[in-house]
Amino acid sequence: MRYLTFSCYRQLPLLKNPKIADAFVARLAAERERLGFGLIAWVVMPEHVHLLVWPNVSVATMPRVLHGLKRPFAEGVITRWRGLNAKILERVTTPGGRVRFWQDGGGYDRNVFSDEELAEKIAYIHNNPVERGLVARPEDWTWSSARWYAGMWAGEVPIDPVRKPGT
Repeated sequence: MRYLTFSCYRQLPLLKNPKIADAFVARLAAERERLGFGLIAWVVMPEHVHLLVWPNVSVATMPRVLHGLKRPFAEGVITRWRGLNAKILERVTTPGGRVRFWQDGGGYDRNVFSDEELAEKIAYIHNNPVERGLVARPEDWTWSSARWYAGMWAGEVPIDPVRKPGT
């Protein structure tokens, strides 16, 4: 299993807008279906995303998963901002003139090897909005798999049964 974190450009809260967060969740659902990777837990925060996945190594390598999630999504948002002549474009344009949504690099990518680490990562992902003071309970955050775990699933990204680390 893999624990992934990637951030918005310059840690800006580019995912704070509910429509943009919803669009990312829709992208996550589509890529999960297209590439067939397992999804254990996820959260979309205002300036970053956490995912706990297991790749389908024949199709869904981690670079392919990240590329499929991040690039088309960013291109769509940036195109929309350009059409609106949105003020945010000034803040997400590099000194060289390139408009960015995501921070350069692959983000944080770590293998999960034990049941204890798996439980810790799921709890961390789900409690992230609570720790930040955005909601009182994990299941109150709309852009998270915490609702699935609480038996209140209301969304478009199903969670896969937890496999033992290393399988």
